[in-house]
Amino acid sequence: MAVPRGLRNNNPLNIRLSATTLWLGEVRPSSDRSFCQFESMAYGYRAGLKLLRNYRNINGCRTISDFIHRWAPPVENNTSGYISRVCKEMHVPESYIPDVDDRQTMCAFVAAMSQVENGIPAVMEDIEAGWNLL
Repeated sequence: MAVPRGLRNNNPLNIRLSATTLWLGEVRPSSDRSFCQFESMAYGYRAGLKLLRNYRNINGCRTISDFIHRWAPPVENNTSGYISRVCKEMHVPESYIPDVDDRQTMCAFVAAMSQVENGIPAVMEDIEAGWNLL
């Protein structure tokens, strides 16, 4: 079985490359033309956690549905399916408002997102290591 792109890149949430943002632990130049590559999974998860915090604090996302609509817009994703899967994994409704400063909540959130992005369960130790880098 081929290793999913997000895992090959240590970028489990498949964060796109940006000319204006250089993440802590990001490998530049990236050998992937579209997505960031990170030194370790912990740095990849850290970037995802930071982005989700920004979605709340800068972009005003409140519910799981809001976050996923921004993360995986319908123009290029099955956003409703993504939302359903994350909510199922987290055992919460789409209207759930996650506390972006709560370790347990956010680790569960990115674990569910990583599952959707890569098709295999996330390694919680990697996610927690990413949280510890915040």
